[in-house]
Amino acid sequence: MPIHDLLPILLGWMVAIVSPGPATLAITGTAMEGGRARGLALAWGVVTGSAVWGTLAGLGLGAAMMSHAWTFEVLRYAGAGYLGWLAWKSARAALRPGAARPRHAGDESLRRAWARGALIHLTNPKAVLFWGAVYALAVPADAPASVLWEVGLGCLATSMLTLSAMALAFSAPPVARLYLRARRGFDAAFALLFGLAALKILTARLSAS
Repeated sequence: MPIHDLLPILLGWMVAIVSPGPATLAITGTAMEGGRARGLALAWGVVTGSAVWGTLAGLGLGAAMMSHAWTFEVLRYAGAGYLGWLAWKSARAALRPGAARPRHAGDESLRRAWARGALIHLTNPKAVLFWGAVYALAVPADAPASVLWEVGLGCLATSMLTLSAMALAFSAPPVARLYLRARRGFDAAFALLFGLAALKILTARLSAS
């Protein structure tokens, strides 16, 4: 695919992935509280989940899943439940008095941070639909498989760079100091936003169109 055709797709993809949502909330919160390494691990977990959905959509399995609505219902409730748990966890932290712990004092391993990022994305049933829409709009029906791979890998590379940059930005010392001073306010905001995201998944109308 010519670069002048691919660039608008990647720019649109970048705008979509940085818009407020469960993944960006988790990345910013983890980077501020847990530091650069945990923020990056979670961001790369999100990219891993996106790669799974991108592969399924590229193989045409997204459309197959749509023909079995129960699979999306299972994902819908699993995703809403997981986001609800994150909201409860943030709310409990907001109600806990005292200042935030020093940077890197958390007990979450990098592997668990990565798994949390992957789980956030894998339990979002709209992700495979989004990938399918990108392929449908960007790749002509008669295009060779190489174009599909080019678009998919380009989008994943854009996700890796953009989400990694976000993790690095929110782990910067000035941002971390702001979090330490206003930890309970941040946790309360995260609780509210995760709760709203869970409600949105429960009430959204999933469609392949």
